[in-house]
Amino acid sequence: MLHQFPFYLGLIMVIVLLIMLANKIRVAYPILLVLAGLGISFVPGLPTIEIDPELIFVIFLPPLLYEAAWNTSWKELWKWRRIITSFAFLVVFFSAFSVAMVSAHFIPGFTLALGFLLGGIVSPPDAVSAGAILKFVKVPKRMASILEGESLLNDAASLIIFRFALIAVSTGQFVWKDAALSFVWMVLGGVMIGLAIAYLFFKIHRLLPTDANTDLVFTLVAPYLMYIVAEEVHSSGVLSVVSGGLFLSVRRHFFLSSASRLRAANVWESLVFIMNGLVFILIGLDLPEITSKLDGISIVSAIGYGVLITGVLVIGRIMSTYAAIFITMFMSRFITVADTRHPGYRGPFLLGWSGMRGVVSLAAGLSIPVYLSNGQAFPQRNLILFITFIVILLTLVVQGLTLPVLIRTLQVPDQDHFAPEEEDFQLLQIRLMQESLQYLQTHFPKELETQSFLQQMEQKWKNSVLMPEEQPFNDLSRRVYLKILDEQRNWLREWNKDPSVYEEVVRKHLLRLDLEEEKLHYS
Repeated sequence: MLHQFPFYLGLIMVIVLLIMLANKIRVAYPILLVLAGLGISFVPGLPTIEIDPELIFVIFLPPLLYEAAWNTSWKELWKWRRIITSFAFLVVFFSAFSVAMVSAHFIPGFTLALGFLLGGIVSPPDAVSAGAILKFVKVPKRMASILEGESLLNDAASLIIFRFALIAVSTGQFVWKDAALSFVWMVLGGVMIGLAIAYLFFKIHRLLPTDANTDLVFTLVAPYLMYIVAEEVHSSGVLSVVSGGLFLSVRRHFFLSSASRLRAANVWESLVFIMNGLVFILIGLDLPEITSKLDGISIVSAIGYGVLITGVLVIGRIMSTYAAIFITMFMSRFITVADTRHPGYRGPFLLGWSGMRGVVSLAAGLSIPVYLSNGQAFPQRNLILFITFIVILLTLVVQGLTLPVLIRTLQVPDQDHFAPEEEDFQLLQIRLMQESLQYLQTHFPKELETQSFLQQMEQKWKNSVLMPEEQPFNDLSRRVYLKILDEQRNWLREWNKDPSVYEEVVRKHLLRLDLEEEKLHYS
């Protein structure tokens, strides 16, 4: 392993340069990384890359899921919970079922159990790919929220299908009663374990004298502990990490200091940046290893099967999107839904087209055992791996490159909000200053008479200027200002309950307050 260290070091440099190029030409970086990995894999003399699925599931998946949950708006997740749940579970189940039916009928040697195994592998869209593409184009906030929420849960649903199908292929039988009980335990057990471990970390942060360094270590350890404990008791590690991450994310301002939040944000951003880059370039690098194991079937036929399954997934997702919208509109007659306005045909089509596959699909495929428990070779393992790679490649390249064009062409209107985010930010800033001015004058009238810093701050807020100029001030002024910053955080959390206020804007203000507090410690 040590002699390959220069290769991996160079690989990281290639990843950074490719991501810089992707930002320059405004193309989602997963597309360039997969294609670059594919090209690099054919360079003679380079080490052969074999991806260990445990490396993906245990090393990469927990922090990537945790970071996604940490940055997800619980408010938006709850608002669109019904359609997100339908996409994360029902659409994934439908996709797996469609793949099972088609593959069992058209691919020689495929049984229904193998079809469900393949369906469980390729059914979940990848969050990183969609997020990287949406960064360059403007889409309605509801669409971004639904894709974000779906990506947190669909991996769990697909891996559940994968596990049951793997058991069916290995044992030759499938007991519905046992499968139903296992499914309930995987979902409920994963959620409960994640919440329990998150609550434990929450209490540790609150009760013990931690600092920014120990807080950062805890945030790095938490997702791995959640995932490993859940998997050890045969529940869903994905749901454990997601539920625990959401629990701590909502409470981040109750147990982390401003210094801890800022430092953790910087470290996690860099960590996830490198992890995502490595995962996508490794997907491309692994193709020769997958292709070399295709025995008894031509490359052309295998590619054809991959194209067929990709078409089934794309068409099935688009159909499911329109069905979900129709059912939501119908059920709005009987239950309260997030929005009763008809979304038209453009929004659902884009939502259906945003189904790029990625790291979880590849890791699941690679985790198929080479041999069955009786010592026989696992049937169709190499073909399943190859089809999985073709699905990832086609959805990333074809859908990934055309999605920005479709978004600009269809120009889906934002039915929820028309004001630019910058305007929202400024309006909330002015509201904060007005509340802060009233709080300062009401609670600290004596200090206001004697402290020049507080007087200048009062004057700035009266004139609606964003912040007072930096100047030396004493401990009393610092204590008063820190108290006002805490009150501003409380107001922001209260205002966030208003459906017309977007949590993304609130979080930007909370970050600004953290930066303001940090400035006080160095003045």
